[in-house]
Amino acid sequence: MSIKQKPRVAIIGPGNIGTDLMIKIIRNARHLEMGAMVGIDPSSDGLARAARMGVATTHEGVLGLVDLPTFADIDFVFDATSAGAHVHNEAFLRAAKPGIRLIDLTPAAIGPYCVPVVNLEQNLNQLNVNMVTCGGQATIPMVAAVSRVAKVHYAEIIASIASKSAGPGTRANIDEFTETTSKAIEVIGGAAKGKAIIIMNPAEPPLIMRDTVFVLSEAADQAQVEASIEEMAAAVRAYVPGYRLKQRVQFDVIPESAPLHIPGLGTFSGLKTSVFLEVEGAAHYLPAYAGNLDIMTSAALATAERMAQSMLNG
Repeated sequence: MSIKQKPRVAIIGPGNIGTDLMIKIIRNARHLEMGAMVGIDPSSDGLARAARMGVATTHEGVLGLVDLPTFADIDFVFDATSAGAHVHNEAFLRAAKPGIRLIDLTPAAIGPYCVPVVNLEQNLNQLNVNMVTCGGQATIPMVAAVSRVAKVHYAEIIASIASKSAGPGTRANIDEFTETTSKAIEVIGGAAKGKAIIIMNPAEPPLIMRDTVFVLSEAADQAQVEASIEEMAAAVRAYVPGYRLKQRVQFDVIPESAPLHIPGLGTFSGLKTSVFLEVEGAAHYLPAYAGNLDIMTSAALATAERMAQSMLNG
């Protein structure tokens, strides 16, 4: 790759997430160019849309991607399929091109977890990074914001998404969602113990993504915690404009005389911080209520853009 040439990307999975990501790259990317859209269904609407937008396509999966004449120019691959498929895709692509960068939008978690505002700079040279889950991208920054002020013993997140925004990939990966998000709350968020819950809300009209974050930490200055949370929310908003605090941060002091009992952790006294979030999508391709999908594509793009910038700057 020439030092002046923008890295090219391929997207595996021409569904809602893959198509939205493609449109984001074409419209907004500063350091990346679309190279290919990859699927397995020749009648896929996403593949047809990509072709109309001048993007090379294949309906033969990663085998078809490797056979494309332009594969030699592909530097990044976004995988928007499923956790099981990503395991196969990663192994196949790594054998075909050892230095290729993979941005994993599934819960497979082969590579390290990545939440751009928290730990992207530490992962710029990784060949495979995992974007956790939509709930993780929305809530882990809030846990990390508390943990940089006080030691966090426990963090629980509840992601409520519109049922219409949950496609077959999301529905097939519910167990992986909870496991991956819970683990990432600990690894990236800094909590000693993490728990994740996802709710698919069937309300009509569909509701915008809402997230609730409960954090139990050592006693800390509430003003410092709130300032840290607001600063982190602003940092997320830099690449997810629809990300916002739904109301002011809430605090409860848990005294030693009346501690909480947490299964697996014992009794707790200290500070309980409650954060209520809303994530509205940018509506590039997906409806505005699908903030859960938008935050994934936005975080993945922000990650690849920063990696590409690092590559271009040598």
